[in-house]
Amino acid sequence: MSKLHLKNLHFSKSATQVAASLISLVAVPLPAFSHGFAGNRFFPATLATDDPFVANELSLPTFEAIRQPDGPTKTFDLSTDVALKLTQNFGIEIGDGYQFQKAVGSNLHTGFHNLDVGAKYQFLVSPEHEAILSLGVTAEIGGTGSRAIGADRFSTIVPGFFFGKGFGDLPDSLWILRPFALTGQVGVSFPTGSNAGERVPNNLEWGLALEYSLIYLQGYVKDIGLRAPFDRLIPLVEFPMETPLNRGGTPTTGTINPGVIWSGKYFQIGVEAVIPINRHTGNNVGVLAQLHFYLDDLFPKIFGKPLFEGEDDSKS
Repeated sequence: MSKLHLKNLHFSKSATQVAASLISLVAVPLPAFSHGFAGNRFFPATLATDDPFVANELSLPTFEAIRQPDGPTKTFDLSTDVALKLTQNFGIEIGDGYQFQKAVGSNLHTGFHNLDVGAKYQFLVSPEHEAILSLGVTAEIGGTGSRAIGADRFSTIVPGFFFGKGFGDLPDSLWILRPFALTGQVGVSFPTGSNAGERVPNNLEWGLALEYSLIYLQGYVKDIGLRAPFDRLIPLVEFPMETPLNRGGTPTTGTINPGVIWSGKYFQIGVEAVIPINRHTGNNVGVLAQLHFYLDDLFPKIFGKPLFEGEDDSKS
């Protein structure tokens, strides 16, 4: 699901032997027809910022725990989202989540977030330069969530631009840098109403994810002898940010999210620390974790091709 609406960012331990067995089962090369590819570059689904590609994918669940600056209030989010390709380059997304809030000296508040819907058009894919460009729009549907957790009564629409760029086209002399990739997003929010009579600012919603793919390093740059599960890791740092543009908004808020993604053939697992950049964002470090499924690989007969087939109109 689009993660462009940053205020709605939404791990349980398992036995080591079970995890190792599961990793061994699915640690096979990723097929070239899978989503998130530009040439040899595989872009994983990032946790806190939105992806530049359209895909058939399911995040279930995404978990986030952090202490908010007001109160302070501890929040726990469980969410899910699904993205579907309608054509080769156009897809839709829908997602929702359930939140638990507990402030000091207050009762526990729970409820659903507002429903998020979105659409994205992938207008350029360059295999040679490992680049993807897309345009999209997301909407938070006001009134569909619970007032107990502060869900807005008004809707917010966010048109945005998304990009992904791998560094694999660098010269061989810079081989150590070639596994790097950068993805990002930028958009402006347009609220359709006010909050308790106070006008809500338009926000610049922006974010970056810097990735270093050990999958790419091993497969296309240099075999340094990594073995499972380490040869499927993608360390990354995400920077989801929000900057008010008018109406007396607060300073820029956001987090720095260092973490790692492990990607197999059928699913990926990601976990990140959530570090607030200032006191307006939060007071403590949180955690963000996600189990993400590749529907096109899990169910190729159903999701192996777009719902409406046609010629690939992306440019290369």
